Amino acid sequence: MRVFVLSKNKKPLMPTRPAKARRLLESGKAKVVRRSPFTIKLLYDTAEYTQPVIAGMDSGSKHIGCAAVANDEVLYQSEVELRDDVSKKVQQRASYRRNRRSRKTRYRKPRFNNRGNSKKDGRIAPSIKSKVQSHERERRFVESILPVKKWIVETTSFDIHKITNPNVSGTDY
Repeated sequence: MRVFVLSKNKKPLMPTRPAKARRLLESGKAKVVRRSPFTIKLLYDTAEYTQPVIAGMDSGSKHIGCAAVANDEVLYQSEVELRDDVSKKVQQRASYRRNRRSRKTRYRKPRFNNRGNSKKDGRIAPSIKSKVQSHERERRFVESILPVKKWIVETTSFDIHKITNPNVSGTDY
């Protein structure tokens, strides 16, 4: 187990052992910043030397796996469950909006050409946007507690049909 350490300037330093963190807390040289994962902030100036930490992220459709390694030792591991109710929430919000508008304006002409968001160039669907934001949020969190120098992101696509039946060829699809 490791305790994450932040410098006086809130820059992440290398994690320490719980015994050393306890001594720093008891002597008043540090304070608790976060309880999960347990993180302390030093209250005195120190050199901000760090070792290279390599973080990796494995993106999936339902879960994100994240880990950080330094000196062949795992410093951080997490699994984030992605939301799968975003499209349902958007549909529910649209039905509430339609219902609200129909209550207030009984004789208004229906409008169809005012959907600007769906015509935008580079538009991302709300469900995909939520997944991207979850990846970015996890990356920012790891970088807030560890001095990450390099990220490795695993993005792969699998042919499930080929995995279940390895003898399949192009004409069998």
